[in-house]
Amino acid sequence: MGSAVTHAPALEGRTDPEPRHGPVKSPRPAELKRRRRRENLAGYLFMSPWIAGFLLLTAGPMAASLYFAFTDYNLFDAPRWIGLDNFSEMFGDPRWRHSVRITLWYVVVGTPIKLIAALGVALLLAQKRRGQAFYRAAFYAPSLIGASVSVAIVWKAIFSDDAVVDRTQQLFGIDAGGWTGDPELIIYSLVALTVWQFGAPMVIFLAGLKQVPRELYEAADVDGAGKLRQFWNITLPMISPVLFFNVLLETIHSFQIFSSAYIVGGGAGGNACGPADGTMVYTCYLYVQGFENSRMGLASAMAWMLLVAVALVTAVLFWSQKRWVHYEEGGR
Repeated sequence: MGSAVTHAPALEGRTDPEPRHGPVKSPRPAELKRRRRRENLAGYLFMSPWIAGFLLLTAGPMAASLYFAFTDYNLFDAPRWIGLDNFSEMFGDPRWRHSVRITLWYVVVGTPIKLIAALGVALLLAQKRRGQAFYRAAFYAPSLIGASVSVAIVWKAIFSDDAVVDRTQQLFGIDAGGWTGDPELIIYSLVALTVWQFGAPMVIFLAGLKQVPRELYEAADVDGAGKLRQFWNITLPMISPVLFFNVLLETIHSFQIFSSAYIVGGGAGGNACGPADGTMVYTCYLYVQGFENSRMGLASAMAWMLLVAVALVTAVLFWSQKRWVHYEEGGR
């Protein structure tokens, strides 16, 4: 029989060589604390411009306006504490109530029309066609320039007497005159201006439409569902989060309208908010009280009432989304 193969015995007491640079030492708690302190300091240094801007340009002015809301302040003399007098005067002012009605009408009428136009154009642009990128850019462009003062001046000229809109009406036998000079029609020119700026919500709708699975439409075609039924039962539920976002954003923007109403209405002077206060939206009357009448205390009280109103509307919208907004996991 062959001899058994034996292995050489392992060296007793053998140890692995230490790393070239010595054993790895875990950092001490004091070193970790100093390192975290340096990292936090670097983070705060990078954030300091934003923090300073927030404190000086947002939080500070908001706190000051809250104090001024309870004072009699005219920008020149020292504020004098008067308690709730500004709020009681505001609620009893018929022009203030008129501005609330005009603003609510503008929000309720202008926002849905703008969103309907944005969704309709988004549905058309979601289809593959030649020159798609050009059409998207063309429809989005008004959103970039629509809020400028120059566009508001041009818009006022278009809707003035004997201008483009007036002459177009006359071709159809309508002798209504210019819209900007009519207290009943001037608000419709503002609605037309905001609808013309539907580019931003249109782009958001386009992004939402791209996320709808094509298999759902193919299955609906097999079941014999028409285009209208597909839109109602597939498209709207699938883009409901995007629709909710646009409704929320555009509603807040509508409450804050100022520059277009001020410029189209006439600007500084006796008709700052349109003939017979036709464009007397809330922010326009706030500007009149604060800067033309030098009632900065009253204007501050009006500003805080607007903030509370927008917060309440936002809360109602968030509460209502449970009933009509559908998310991917199937929840509402």
